[in-house]
Amino acid sequence: MLRSLTSSAAFQQVISWILAKYMQFCAATKSWDRRGVEHLDVCTQTGEGLISAMWHSRLSLSFLGWDRKASQRPAMLISRSREGDFIARFAQNIGVDVVRGSSQNSSKTKQKGGMTAFRDMQRAIENNVCMGLTVDGPRGPRQRASMGVIQLAKITGKPIMIFSLSVTHKKIFNSWDRFILPFPFGKGVLIWKAPLFVPADAGDDQMEALRLELENRLNAASREADEAVGGPVIEPAEPRRSRKTAKKT
Repeated sequence: MLRSLTSSAAFQQVISWILAKYMQFCAATKSWDRRGVEHLDVCTQTGEGLISAMWHSRLSLSFLGWDRKASQRPAMLISRSREGDFIARFAQNIGVDVVRGSSQNSSKTKQKGGMTAFRDMQRAIENNVCMGLTVDGPRGPRQRASMGVIQLAKITGKPIMIFSLSVTHKKIFNSWDRFILPFPFGKGVLIWKAPLFVPADAGDDQMEALRLELENRLNAASREADEAVGGPVIEPAEPRRSRKTAKKT
């Protein structure tokens, strides 16, 4: 009975609303140091759609990475998992639109759901939305960027905004992503790095180089933010081995 209650849509809606209000309270009670705002301005001043890249561990306060005065409306890609259902409700409660990603139930459903989500994201960006992606989610490896965000930037021709943050007064969970739960008050740092562009004619090697560049810039922003609040620094996990590497070993 308890399990059915906690998994019900009504219960998740109430809890996600409470969590959203809590995160907004945490954000309002912290003293923020904003670095690299000029990079955010470059992305927002055009009024056109774009992509925002962040790490999964910083998701709870990621809404601070967007200028609410900008003409673009923020949205997020969220997986079709049970966890994703809750996160989607949380996002909507803080005023962020949602695009649901692929299911984890089967490879066939995952492929179909992923293709649909990709088209939905492309359509949203064409309609001047800022599409936020946790580019190491939904299951990692931690702080290792996937190729999907690079493919999306190539097809849409829009920049990838690179953003990270860290705070004092927090709990870091021992989860795959080292998820950060902020507590009220204290200090925080918001960091934007120069946006990344992917040429429409980029080949496989260039796309891999740009994926790695995105990963390095995001990790540099996260390290700078963690160090600015006195640590600890959340380090990336070991990268996932490619199929080519796996065959050789």
